[in-house]
Amino acid sequence: MSTLIEVPQPAHAPEPLPRPKRLGPRDVLRLGGHGMRTRPLRAVLSALGIAIGIAAMISVVSIPASSAQALREEIAALGPNLLMAAPGRTFGGDAAELPESAVPMVRRIGPVTSATGIGTVNATVRRNDRVPESETSGLAVFAANPDLLTTLRGTVHSGRFLDGVTEKFPTVVLGAEAATRLGIESITPGQSRQVWIAGQWFTVIGILDKMPLSPEIERSVLVGWSVAKERLGFTGHPSAVYVRAEDDQVESVRGVLGRTINPEKPNEVQVALPSEALKAKRLADSSYNALFLALGGVALLVGGVGVANTMVIAVLERRREIGLRRALGATRRQVRGQFVAESVLLSSLGGIVGVLVGVGVTAGYALTKQWPAIFPPQALLGGVGVAALVGALAGMYPAMRAARLAPTEALA
Repeated sequence: MSTLIEVPQPAHAPEPLPRPKRLGPRDVLRLGGHGMRTRPLRAVLSALGIAIGIAAMISVVSIPASSAQALREEIAALGPNLLMAAPGRTFGGDAAELPESAVPMVRRIGPVTSATGIGTVNATVRRNDRVPESETSGLAVFAANPDLLTTLRGTVHSGRFLDGVTEKFPTVVLGAEAATRLGIESITPGQSRQVWIAGQWFTVIGILDKMPLSPEIERSVLVGWSVAKERLGFTGHPSAVYVRAEDDQVESVRGVLGRTINPEKPNEVQVALPSEALKAKRLADSSYNALFLALGGVALLVGGVGVANTMVIAVLERRREIGLRRALGATRRQVRGQFVAESVLLSSLGGIVGVLVGVGVTAGYALTKQWPAIFPPQALLGGVGVAALVGALAGMYPAMRAARLAPTEALA
């Protein structure tokens, strides 16, 4: 007779294992900041490379923008409607010569608002009669009329400019660079300063401010037109004619200027727009921007390598922490997110510091140059964004390495 044995049934079915909880953004950030708080010196040193790279990139972008804005304001103040005509070359290759009637002829052009000229004087200028004739300091002597300053929209730094009276006497006005080379900083009433020109003393009555559209004036000594003829053997032929035209007629005047100055040989007249030369000069001055940008990129790359190195070391030092978190239920994804977040925070901190340093460098440089400080918004936002991206890339490998650690291996 068989006996039936009843197997006791469980009171209830076993509960399923709990699903891993997803970490919110705040939790990820808090975990990412934990490593930075526990190792502050290492975090600062790692972020320094990122900060240097971002600062260099911000400066390279912002300084040219400030320079361009200063150039626009400078040209607007000086006037983009200035034209300059100078002698060219003859068909034989010899130096041409502008006719004496060049300035009066130019003034007949309808859209021309003002015109004047300067003439090269074959004489040297020295501080005194004891300086050898060969030491000219690279300065030129030009004959000029009183309306030169008005046409060029220049300003007097010290003293006064030539007028209807002083142009008839042995007086001179120095350009900004000429005054520096001759060691004359200012004009003091009652204390006359003199220079030695072609064996004669000339009294300095004025010093001009810098004239970016007319750099030849900055390195020159200006004497009156009539005095140059009487005392210095000036022929009366202008070496340059400056023309102001109506803003919307500049190109039209430019097209007829050569034929007006020398109707028989217009090809011997060179016409230029000084504002274009100023733009070209600024472009040449900023030719190293690409190099600086590349150096900033190299610094950023080095900073990214430093961050990656820091994160790799952090993974090795925090193996027990990683193992404990895995044993308590943290998933690979959560561990990976922790280390990526730490790397991004570290690089973002460097990016923010770099942006602040770049802004400070740009503002300081613009202040020394008397430029307006311009900061393109895309550069500021892009600086922090690029830093965060570098951090994400730099932290990817260490984060994957940390996520692959088994709990038993990490706690061993």
